[in-house]
Amino acid sequence: MSQHDTVTALRRFGLGPKPGDMHKIASDPRGFLLSCITDKTAARIDNPDLDPSHVVYALTQEAQFTQRLGQLLLKEALKADAGKVAAAQAPVSSGPVSSATPPGAVSPAAAKPLTNGSPNQMRRDVLNDELAARIERAVTTDKAFVERLVLFWSNHFCVSSAKGPVRGLVGGYEREAIRPHVLGRFATMLRAVTQHPAMLIYLDNQVSIGPNSRAGRNRARGLNENLARETLELHTLGVAGGYTQDDVTNLARLYTGWTVGQVNVERSEPGKFFFAANRHEPGDISLLGKRYTDEGQRAAEQALDDLARHPATARNIATRLARHFVSEKPPAALVAALEKTFRDSDGDLSAVARTLLTQPEVWQQGPVKIVPPYDFAVSLVRGLGLQQKPGEIVRLAGLLGQPVWQPPSPKGWPDDDDAWMGPSALRERLRIAERLARDVDRNADPRVLAADLLGPALSEQTRQAIARSEAREQGIELLIMSPEFLRR
Repeated sequence: MSQHDTVTALRRFGLGPKPGDMHKIASDPRGFLLSCITDKTAARIDNPDLDPSHVVYALTQEAQFTQRLGQLLLKEALKADAGKVAAAQAPVSSGPVSSATPPGAVSPAAAKPLTNGSPNQMRRDVLNDELAARIERAVTTDKAFVERLVLFWSNHFCVSSAKGPVRGLVGGYEREAIRPHVLGRFATMLRAVTQHPAMLIYLDNQVSIGPNSRAGRNRARGLNENLARETLELHTLGVAGGYTQDDVTNLARLYTGWTVGQVNVERSEPGKFFFAANRHEPGDISLLGKRYTDEGQRAAEQALDDLARHPATARNIATRLARHFVSEKPPAALVAALEKTFRDSDGDLSAVARTLLTQPEVWQQGPVKIVPPYDFAVSLVRGLGLQQKPGEIVRLAGLLGQPVWQPPSPKGWPDDDDAWMGPSALRERLRIAERLARDVDRNADPRVLAADLLGPALSEQTRQAIARSEAREQGIELLIMSPEFLRR
């Protein structure tokens, strides 16, 4: 065992050490990581203050209906008032004049739309609460490897809070569809994410209708292939997985009827997955050479199970895991070992994680990957003992180009070794380092901090630069901007 294994364990597989962590795990860093994945519930966040996503969806939908009703009533009241003004300005007739309020008229004050309880504000409040819970876990956890697995899978199956209705669901999505399964089976996670309202709405499957279904024959709308395409291209087989455009279309047909329960739809629970049989494309459907009989919801679920077990899926997942944790061009032996475990274990992700931790290649590879903005911000708070509010960490990640839960596309955030290495990004990191260095405990010695957080990875060049710094803050800035801190 190399002394560098301790640094690798805490930085490559974690979110950076907290003060004293290097010493705690130095005797058995690999064993420490393996112990993190023995509890398959370790990733869960069970916070009673966080509502389930379907509750948030139902409440915001009801608020939206109320808001629309208020706007309609206000419009009608204004029309009525305009009518009264017109009547008052009209010539006086010889008949009687009534001063009664027109039937159905409501005063503008009584019809004022919701403000404090608006759907957008409710979604923002929920999002902030979810972000706070996520960041508190990241900053305080002693099982940061598990949290890194959450980040990997959340990016693999990403949704974006930039899409209005998803904003109030994205935190619940990660808690409900990702966290319970990061050490479970891939097939279970695949179904959970694909049936979650956040994913159905993000990729527009909730409006997809089979052209030959009962609903399709009565409406002009039809298939939406977004979810089917991303299932094949990103979530399972991969872009080189051997599927065709016909497979995309046929999987979209299998997905028809997979939608979200609404407040005004009978037999559906608002905000939960709902199979609308009248939207489902009838008939048997072929996918990747296999024919699926028309069993409604079950046919698509069987297709997902088969995709989860497909050899191309094993290869795609193995490659992406190796790229995320090791390097953009991972060792072929590592990818092969991960792929074999995935297939042999029927997609047992705890077994795959164990294989990742026990392959010699992951411990031999030097640090080449730039720490992404969110991880960088978290590692600063963990390592420097800062008392930053969750909103500040979110702000820092956004300044560095990685707003939390807002990936640029369904592909998620890039995983290239130097993806976050642009000149402007490095200048922003330097500005952050300059500001946060002033917040570090006045009694903290940057030389001691560097040794504690970087251990044997601390190069002589960095050590001397920190030791020769003219001021304490400058020494901390040099630590934060050192190659050893920026890469893992």
